[in-house]
Amino acid sequence: MTVADLILHGAVVRTADRSRPHATALAIADGRLIAVGGDDEVLTTAGPDTEVRDLGGAAVVPGLVDVHNHHLMAGEAELFQLAFPPTAGLDEVLEAVRAYAADLGPGEWVVGEAFGSVLLDEFSTVSTRARFDEAAGGRPVVLTDDSHHNRFANSAALEAAGIRSDTPDPAQGRIVRDAETGEPTGLLMEAATLAVTEALDRDLARTPERYRRASARAIEILHSFGITAFQDAAATVEIMGALRDLDDDGDLHAWVVSSLLSSEFLFANTPVGDELVARREEFRTTHHRPDFVKVALDGVPPTYTGAFLTPYLPSPDHGHTHCGVTTMDPAHLTDWLVRTAAQGLGAKIHCTGDAAVRVALDAIAVVRSGGDTSTRYQIAHGQFVHSDDRQRFVELDVSADISPFLWFPGVIPDAIAQVRPQPEAAHLQPNRDLVDRGVLVAGGSDWPVSVSPNPWEGIQGLVTRADPLGRAPGTLWPEQALTLDEAFEVFTVNAATAMGLGEVTGSLSVGKSADFVVLDQDPFAVEIERVVHTRAVETWFAGRRVFTA
Repeated sequence: MTVADLILHGAVVRTADRSRPHATALAIADGRLIAVGGDDEVLTTAGPDTEVRDLGGAAVVPGLVDVHNHHLMAGEAELFQLAFPPTAGLDEVLEAVRAYAADLGPGEWVVGEAFGSVLLDEFSTVSTRARFDEAAGGRPVVLTDDSHHNRFANSAALEAAGIRSDTPDPAQGRIVRDAETGEPTGLLMEAATLAVTEALDRDLARTPERYRRASARAIEILHSFGITAFQDAAATVEIMGALRDLDDDGDLHAWVVSSLLSSEFLFANTPVGDELVARREEFRTTHHRPDFVKVALDGVPPTYTGAFLTPYLPSPDHGHTHCGVTTMDPAHLTDWLVRTAAQGLGAKIHCTGDAAVRVALDAIAVVRSGGDTSTRYQIAHGQFVHSDDRQRFVELDVSADISPFLWFPGVIPDAIAQVRPQPEAAHLQPNRDLVDRGVLVAGGSDWPVSVSPNPWEGIQGLVTRADPLGRAPGTLWPEQALTLDEAFEVFTVNAATAMGLGEVTGSLSVGKSADFVVLDQDPFAVEIERVVHTRAVETWFAGRRVFTA
């Protein structure tokens, strides 16, 4: 019999393993679980050198899993950028820029996030650009919106990016211009942001050490929320290089799955597509798996770039019949999925509109019709899924990657309601219907699009369909609520399974990695409105404590 290195007993253990959902004790050896059960049963694995801890009734859950985040982007924002909430008004953002710029040298960039999508119109005027010029003292300013698809650049930043009145709109992007003069207002949508990204890269020292620091800081933050596994939703050479270097040095204390960028959409100065896929094994390590590609199949509804089956609300710029378009035509997407599946790569496909979801499912159907039943596919966001397409998730074995702000009230649903007709605009994220049909629903934060990666915000929101932090009133399509048990699985075993890590982590089961969290309360023993207040006291990864409150 294997002797335990560590035994925790006297706990309330929620395993996320349906074959044994409850336990009171865990035994760990060599970083793996060797026993999960009652105290008497598990204590038989003790030896003379085993550390034995009585948790005194504390709650223990598996390490939580985030199927969709942009961790290094969030780490960079934490370490190197100005931060303000998406609920901030224009005047608040201006004052934040003014205060931040006061500590910078002449010509240094003000880089910050994230202004709310509801402010897009206010950021679309030359007068607003002039106000930011003044607030920054002439320094270049570039600010990202809450979707991370659009940016605002002031006069100095536009000049650095070479964007002028005669600069044409790029493919899949738009330079918002003054209606009378044609002058750029500073608001840049989708691929129009790339010129600013390139200008930033020329001026900022984005070294491997900077990327490594940002990655490590983001993982520290994830540990503080009890997260021990995650999928980076848009991985570049730089991001995967940071993860590889951390793991090579013994400093990557999380299971990480990367989604390799399929195109330059929203990203610049980095290999993408076939070139990136060809290099993926350079970055594979014990804890890092570059096993997916990422397809951004459409944009986002507030900028009329999500692809829908029915038209947007009429607007002066888009008329009465605009439905949005996909970034790849169906034949191109199908070819890409067939080719990458043949190389053993799954796909995470960003779809914000129901037309994009349908195009993605049609392409996946071609892969399945060729006899491929094992490649993993995720529809990311999928806040709008036509009722005719929901059963296809089951038939095609496609996971639904869902993220907060899209199933409870907030800035992004408010912005969507300004451009999509009712009642559709309020019918975001049909999670109840998907779960009832047997779809594997997996939870992700989309951090830093979501301000926080806290899974308990997402879990509570899935149950109440209300903002767990009370920032926005009301509920969003409450008929689609999940139970607490279901929501818990969404952020544990379901997410791990969707990422291809179901045999490794996501539940407290014998043989899996000893990834678990000791909590300050049992979220199943409190009122649902208090679930969001659940905090990690200790986070453990592979039998090693990686966070202590």
